[in-house]
Amino acid sequence: MSEVDPNPSFRELLARPVDLLAFGFGSGLSPWAPGTAGTLAAAAIWLALPAPPLPLAILLICAASAAGIWICGRSAARLSGGDRPGIVWDEFAGCWITLALIPAGWYWVPAGLLLFRLLDIFKPWPIKWLDRNIGGGLGIMLDDVVAGIMAALCIQSIRLLAL
Repeated sequence: MSEVDPNPSFRELLARPVDLLAFGFGSGLSPWAPGTAGTLAAAAIWLALPAPPLPLAILLICAASAAGIWICGRSAARLSGGDRPGIVWDEFAGCWITLALIPAGWYWVPAGLLLFRLLDIFKPWPIKWLDRNIGGGLGIMLDDVVAGIMAALCIQSIRLLAL
């Protein structure tokens, strides 16, 4: 069995743009909870920019997700480690899905992010099935995309029940 290469350094990420994106601009290099670090970096980017209209947000997220299939697949293959914890572009896409689809109001943001992370960590059905049965860049991306959608749907359900 081949040994998994260690994470690249930030300097190496800067030299390889695909790895820089896959590792979430360096957030995936966090030695503690790289998925959470990636989610927080993605949220900071999303929240720092002006909120796009929903159709444009969906278009941007679809483009980021489609590109992520190639980005994550290419980086994982080059680093010979499959879906490594440091590859967090999938967390970026899932986080952005959640943030684009939750209700307006600052209090929904931490709730959405927490729920997204819980779904991504514990992987209830169908997330676990996708994670285990679909490989490559598509598999890396798909479980987080579904977790993002599920988190947004749960938050919307909570909002409806609270009314």
